[in-house]
Amino acid sequence: MKHLNIPIVTLDGPAGAGKGSVGQQLAIMLGWHFLDSGALYRSYAYVFDQLGQHEKKPERVKEYLQDSDLVMLPSATGDEADVLVNGNSIGKEIRSGEFGSKASRLAADPAVRDALLDIQRGFLRSPGLIADGRDMGSVVFPQAQFKFFLTADLKVRARRKYEQLKNKGFYANFNNLYNEIKKRDERDSNRSCAPLIPPEDALILDTSSMTLNEVVECLLSLVREKTVNT
Repeated sequence: MKHLNIPIVTLDGPAGAGKGSVGQQLAIMLGWHFLDSGALYRSYAYVFDQLGQHEKKPERVKEYLQDSDLVMLPSATGDEADVLVNGNSIGKEIRSGEFGSKASRLAADPAVRDALLDIQRGFLRSPGLIADGRDMGSVVFPQAQFKFFLTADLKVRARRKYEQLKNKGFYANFNNLYNEIKKRDERDSNRSCAPLIPPEDALILDTSSMTLNEVVECLLSLVREKTVNT
């Protein structure tokens, strides 16, 4: 297989565990490609909204995305990765709470997950890939050489999201965020299709008391050690 020797790092875990920020830093430091599967599902929801009523079908959205030049650009400043479709940035649009909710609902549909599977795997290119999501190591890239599952206490995750929004100048309510993340945890963990569970061979890391730099350095050393010795 042509992809057999391309290294893959999967970062799975619930919202607010830090996998997005960690994944972007790893991609930049290693010079690898980056896949934010959450952004891909949000992009799906965005395209879904743009289509006419008679075209709102998983296969039609899949065709559109496959025919498009889809790129994800990791940020070195702590912002969320940008998403370019045919050179046009839709990063700001898809990061709204509206598309977050739509993406979460669509992600529970087996037809949608199946439609996006090939697109996600298409991000695997040399010299390597950092894949951030909820089923990257268990479903999308089960062959990955490095599988990490990041988690953190629910209150810590809600606090991180609260601070992130406040720092960007957005209004945020901690209790609302706490309840939203709790509901999403329950929905993601209990769905019948690709539930949020750690892959059997993943390293589980609780980031509750760790800084971003500490997590990045920990995972970076593990990846570099193995890639240098193989």
